[in-house]
Amino acid sequence: MCYPTARELALTARALVDEHPDLARLRQVGTSRGGRPLWLLSAGGREPGGREVLVVAGAHANEPVGGPTALALARRVVREPALREHGGWHFLLCADPDGAALHRTPRPYTLLDYHRNFFRPPGPEQPEWAPALLAPDRLPPETVALTGLIDELRPLLQLSLHGTDLGGSWVQLTRDIPGLAEPFGKSAAELRIPVETSASDAAGWPSPGPGIFVMPDPDGADATSTSTSTNESGVTAGAVGRAEDADTAEDARLSTWYHAHRYAGTTAILEVPMWAGDLVDDPAPHPDPRGALKALARRLAEDAQRVADVLERTRPDLPADGESALLRAVDWTLALIPRVTEAWSASAPPEATAAYIGSIDAFARRLALRAAAMLLRELRAAGHPAGPALDRLVAGWCEAFAARFQARWVPVTTQVEHQSRTAVAAYRKLLARDFGGRT
Repeated sequence: MCYPTARELALTARALVDEHPDLARLRQVGTSRGGRPLWLLSAGGREPGGREVLVVAGAHANEPVGGPTALALARRVVREPALREHGGWHFLLCADPDGAALHRTPRPYTLLDYHRNFFRPPGPEQPEWAPALLAPDRLPPETVALTGLIDELRPLLQLSLHGTDLGGSWVQLTRDIPGLAEPFGKSAAELRIPVETSASDAAGWPSPGPGIFVMPDPDGADATSTSTSTNESGVTAGAVGRAEDADTAEDARLSTWYHAHRYAGTTAILEVPMWAGDLVDDPAPHPDPRGALKALARRLAEDAQRVADVLERTRPDLPADGESALLRAVDWTLALIPRVTEAWSASAPPEATAAYIGSIDAFARRLALRAAAMLLRELRAAGHPAGPALDRLVAGWCEAFAARFQARWVPVTTQVEHQSRTAVAAYRKLLARDFGGRT
């Protein structure tokens, strides 16, 4: 099984609707900046006061597992009446079709295959993160469509389907879903997927169970806390308020994940790896976390500088500023790295597990690697003489990344199965809460 394109997702959804016209519907809910349609597949009826579920796939272009998971969930909802008894399920099949068109890796065999055609847009161009980085009147149409869906559906649960290149699985929640850790952990164990017990994206967050992390409460006491966890969109989960300049705002509580809170909803972000690496699941205490973080910060800074040097030498021969989505993403990633290295160098928990340092190690490797891979695509397109040397660097970094974490491929069907199981478990746990355990 390979990762389907946005067009293939829509065609498969149309076939499902044709097969089950009484249970499934497909409609266009918006248009991307590049003129591509945004499709919403709905399964089950919608009643006033119903407990609707909104599933968002493809919010990050380089995380293609969400599309096939959305289709698998839609088929399951059609097949199992119990899942649609209390409300409908709605699947935004690809939240960023423009980005998906640039990230062309339908069947990666190695990390190098994955990075050969890698693309991840800068933070302000990502549908879920744009509200945390831009003023409301500057939001992209993909974000406007997504927030409009949340306003229309008022979902009990929003499921955002994400993935990671190499590591483990974990879940981020905007509100705790009691009892989710047990079915999540059971699924991961059965499918031999490691659990990220100390995910770098969630440093310092409450964790009610292994691999489950609860994000800061926007209205509670922890809303004033700060965190050194910065994700790949440049957004700090524990940041306080919106910066005076909206271009520099970086608070996850302004993302579309929290938009569902307006209607008493909860968002669950489900992460699953393409390649598994057991280092992120190692609970043993790390002997020197402070030293390790400083060393990782130094390595990341050095790697980033190597990419920046190539960019500086070759920029006169590449598209002008703003004309290339790839170069905008390279610039964004390189600008993010100094903030990350500064945070790691300044402080570290006095006690940390090997899993935590492993997660940080993976995060550090992928940041510089992604910038290099996207720059390489531009150099190759231009036939630039600097391309071969950067190609060798990208290949070497991919090989070292895979070797360090003893990467093993997780079949797409397994990724989809784990993400689907976790999605259904989250929904059932919320229903059990609302119905006192009777669902």
